[in-house]
Amino acid sequence: MKLKRWLLLAAIGGFLILDAFGRVLDAHHFNFHVNETINRAAGPAAASMAFESALIVLGLALVYFGIRQWMRSIVSAVSPHDGQHLIEVIYERRQLDRGYRTVAIGGGTGLSTLLRGLKEYTSNLAAIVTVTDDGGSSGRLRTELGVPPPGDVRNCLVALADSESMMADLFQYRFNEGDGLSGHSFGNLFIAAMCGIAGDFDRAIKESSRVLAIKGRVLPSTLSNVCLEATLADGTTVTGETSISRSTLPIRRLRLVPGNCQALPEALEAIGAADLIVLGPGSLYTSIMPNLLVPGIAEAIERSKAIKVFVCNIMTQPGETSGMSASDHVRSMLDATDRRLFDRALINIEQPNRLLPLYERDGAFQVVPDLDNVVAYGVKPLTGNFISESHSVRHDTKRLAQAIMNLVIERSDAHPFNALLPSVQRRASPVAKTP
Repeated sequence: MKLKRWLLLAAIGGFLILDAFGRVLDAHHFNFHVNETINRAAGPAAASMAFESALIVLGLALVYFGIRQWMRSIVSAVSPHDGQHLIEVIYERRQLDRGYRTVAIGGGTGLSTLLRGLKEYTSNLAAIVTVTDDGGSSGRLRTELGVPPPGDVRNCLVALADSESMMADLFQYRFNEGDGLSGHSFGNLFIAAMCGIAGDFDRAIKESSRVLAIKGRVLPSTLSNVCLEATLADGTTVTGETSISRSTLPIRRLRLVPGNCQALPEALEAIGAADLIVLGPGSLYTSIMPNLLVPGIAEAIERSKAIKVFVCNIMTQPGETSGMSASDHVRSMLDATDRRLFDRALINIEQPNRLLPLYERDGAFQVVPDLDNVVAYGVKPLTGNFISESHSVRHDTKRLAQAIMNLVIERSDAHPFNALLPSVQRRASPVAKTP
């Protein structure tokens, strides 16, 4: 927390004040000296070494007790009510502020799952989010108010907020009744309203971030009003993210309309400064790739010297990725922009158990980990058990974040100053394995 240096500075300042005070008294012929006064009060005992030692001990004890009680008074006045000590909170934030510069790119529930884990390692975190959603509450607000779809942004804001925050729960609250309100989430309405007040979507996100006190930043990949368009295997064209995700035919080509949209400059800066760039998890064609199709995003990723990793989905998505293996996901990502966007892929090799029959009944199956084919594309597979089966088959937040942070920690181990790394960055335990 960098307290010792300031306490030392304060002690030096106190010594100088006492010295100056003594000089002023001497200049005005006031013959008052603390040590002489104490000597007269103590008598002959003042000349002994034991007396001098006792004064030192007493002085240190009084300084310690005074500072301790002063700190306790401050802490008791402003300490959080969730049981966590204020000092612990400050220390954790100090450590997180020194964390690796990390950029996560995607959308949907996959990106928010990843962010919940990464925020435990760094607050130097930027989530670059797709803005092509045209369904549900986001689609309605986009059509009626002309604002970019706020749904994926809202999920990321909540993921980066304090998990115990009432405001986070409020942002996720969804109205189930009421003319015009039913189906809307409060967070979507809040962001839409803030967009009207602040004047633009980017400013609305920043103001919402302050309300939730998030760790990191949430950045739309573009502020342009764009929609997604796909060419299917039979040559037909499908427009709109919702229609594309429902398609039963393989997707051959994906594009943004209009194609000349501009990337958010802050997103490009975050990519350029990153130590670690993570693509996914999330819907391959409707959550991850739309960000890469924004002019400048893929180019910035390819130029970056950061560690770049693609997180492959655990399950296929009916219609969108039916029958696709891990190597098919990797190939599609590389072919989407014809650029070398990553050289590592995090792939789950364990099988879901409890919920697998429910998924298979709906036409979703585990993504086959064909590791040899992944290697053939020049990508290094990192494998492990990353499954969580609470209410759905998702990536386990903690294990996923640990495996990803291991990559940048391993690189730093070879650095001559790796001993200076904050402990919060080094607490990841190896969970990913390479074949």
